Amino acid sequence: MKKITFLLLTFFSLFLCSCGIKSDRFKISGKFLHMNQAEFYIYSPDGVISGIDTIQISGGEIDYEIPCHNEGTLVIIFPNFSQQPIFAEPGTSVTIKADASHLKELKVEGSEANELMNHFREMILNVSPPEMIKKAEIFIKDHPESIVSTYLVRTYFLDKSYPDYAKAAELLKQMEAAQPKNGYIKRMTISLQQLKNAKEQANLPHFTAYDTEGKMFASSTLSSAPYAVINVWTSSDFESQNLQRFLKSIQQKSQGKLKLMSICVDASKKDCQQTMKRDSINWPNICDQDMFDGKTIKTLGLTSLPGNLLLKDGKIIARDLKSQDLRDRLNKIFP
Repeated sequence: MKKITFLLLTFFSLFLCSCGIKSDRFKISGKFLHMNQAEFYIYSPDGVISGIDTIQISGGEIDYEIPCHNEGTLVIIFPNFSQQPIFAEPGTSVTIKADASHLKELKVEGSEANELMNHFREMILNVSPPEMIKKAEIFIKDHPESIVSTYLVRTYFLDKSYPDYAKAAELLKQMEAAQPKNGYIKRMTISLQQLKNAKEQANLPHFTAYDTEGKMFASSTLSSAPYAVINVWTSSDFESQNLQRFLKSIQQKSQGKLKLMSICVDASKKDCQQTMKRDSINWPNICDQDMFDGKTIKTLGLTSLPGNLLLKDGKIIARDLKSQDLRDRLNKIFP
């Protein structure tokens, strides 16, 4: 009898383990080929987790588990700043299959939403950027009820150097009809208006923020200057740091006519401060540690690295210029 009881307990223990993850948890596991040790950042645009978290890769394997009470999106940021989404659902475990040398071909298995995203990745694998946008629009119209479409609207129609606000609004309206209880879609619709306010030839949107020294900075400081530049940088990207050093030299030539503000998308304020100290950067730098999901950077509609806004008398006259184009424009203004 005792032996039977023991066997039954063993069986039920194994059964419970095989059932997988608890109903209020979400787990990512899997393996990366050609990658032994690494650390990735991960964030959620719709609140699955707060702020920025990290994922450790050890022996090429990933094992990441979090509390999860609602369906949502997690975005992994790789060391080269490329991003890939994973869609979380309570009580679900998914498996990543990826090759570090071909991250665009990453696959996530274990749920319908992630399988849909795998299909979309395959659709755009070898097509041009304009074709990607067309395919994203078709996908969203075919799947307005899917959380994948929410991510694609943001990625292909809003978080771009030249956002297509009209198309985003059209698609969000269709998705809201299919997902009337999705609060994130409603918030995206509201933020769409903020992004429209930051387009070229518009006045700089009003904002206030605290810089890395804890001092309040207001947009009026930039709006009142003859010329101003807002630039986006990170301590892990040489090009954006080099551009910031150029801005330092051109500001000195401007004789007070050029005002600067920078937004650092580091996940660590300490890294930002160390780089500023090394390069003797003394103008206001915003580093809220939320990377591209920070309040100020979203208000300004900046989505790229290095990203920038060029202002004249408080009006946006150019945005997201290539580094050399911004240098050329400023060298003409301040010869």
